[in-house]
Amino acid sequence: MRRNLLSIIILALLVVNIVMTGIMMFTIIPANKKTITLVGDVAAAMNLELSDPVLAGMGSSQTVSVEDTATYDVADQMTISLRKGEDGKDHYAIVSVSLCMNTKAEDYKTYGEDVSNKESMIKNEINDAIGSLTYDEAQAMTTAEIQDIVLKKIQAMYGSSFIYKVVFRDIMFS
Repeated sequence: MRRNLLSIIILALLVVNIVMTGIMMFTIIPANKKTITLVGDVAAAMNLELSDPVLAGMGSSQTVSVEDTATYDVADQMTISLRKGEDGKDHYAIVSVSLCMNTKAEDYKTYGEDVSNKESMIKNEINDAIGSLTYDEAQAMTTAEIQDIVLKKIQAMYGSSFIYKVVFRDIMFS
């Protein structure tokens, strides 16, 4: 008799479990779908933020094929003193920079083939661009934003856009 009573209790709990699972499926799953949609929309917005249309306003908007690109490594590593911020401490940026040049650009023949002769001037522009930032500003910026600042300084120095991209092989702020 006790076995039958125990079997009936187990069966009743099983039915209650199935009913509760059914209720959860019809109440929680639609809310979960809304959450999944929201997360998908946020991810799509972040992708748009990182895509080319946003970068189109920056100096790195040129599209140059790999075969038309020449690179030049500026020094091995540069240690740049950052501007003092609110904390009053000395901070430094340690960077290794490479320049990407368009070999099909008109000014490449004029300037591009002797970039090594102007390396000290290029280093000075990199120092000016990165050194004008405070530690907090540098931490708040993306690498692409810092690269764009350096690129604009170098392009202004040459008065040309044959250097279309600045690449940091390494970058560290301390």
